[in-house]
Amino acid sequence: MERITTKDKILHLLKKEVKLTVGELKRHLNITDMAVRKHLSIMEKDGLIFSEEVKQSMGRPMQQYSLSEKGELLFPKSYEGLSVEFLNDIRDLHGDDSIQRLFQRRENRLTNEYNIRMYQKSPSERIKEMEMIQNEKGYMADITKIDANTYELTEYNCPIMAVAKEYKIACRCETSLFQKVLQTDNVTRTSCKTEGNDHCRFLIAF
Repeated sequence: MERITTKDKILHLLKKEVKLTVGELKRHLNITDMAVRKHLSIMEKDGLIFSEEVKQSMGRPMQQYSLSEKGELLFPKSYEGLSVEFLNDIRDLHGDDSIQRLFQRRENRLTNEYNIRMYQKSPSERIKEMEMIQNEKGYMADITKIDANTYELTEYNCPIMAVAKEYKIACRCETSLFQKVLQTDNVTRTSCKTEGNDHCRFLIAF
């Protein structure tokens, strides 16, 4: 089994939290202040992260660390056979309806794929399976239980970000897919990376 390094942990923490200070990283990693700074210094030199000063109401400015563009590229960006240029060509040749049909076919295909794994599972089991599937597909998904019948699904990475930015139907299809596979109409997208939010979040109720 591959060992997860402190560098990997820092990268994943910054992907999830977007911005973190040395103190916050120290608490997450349970290592010394000096050890955190040593890792950050190396990663900044490698161009994987960058820091910025944040003024505080009292005391000295604080350094916050974030992933650089190079650091972001370390996370999955698989477009599953789709590309913006290819979709643009299809739209130019065959019109907007062709794009609608393409994404609908993709949604139907994924619905069938997911349903096989959801067979005879309870709502809580379906939620866990959904988290597992989305992680396999590179979404860095995380499920939080809100109450007995409500969950929040957070996706920290979007493998089809370039496509979704250009074609918002991709996001609508994902919400529709979740509704079908989880067998509930109560799936609401509460934030979206294509709209400038840090992560994609869904509120799911059964």
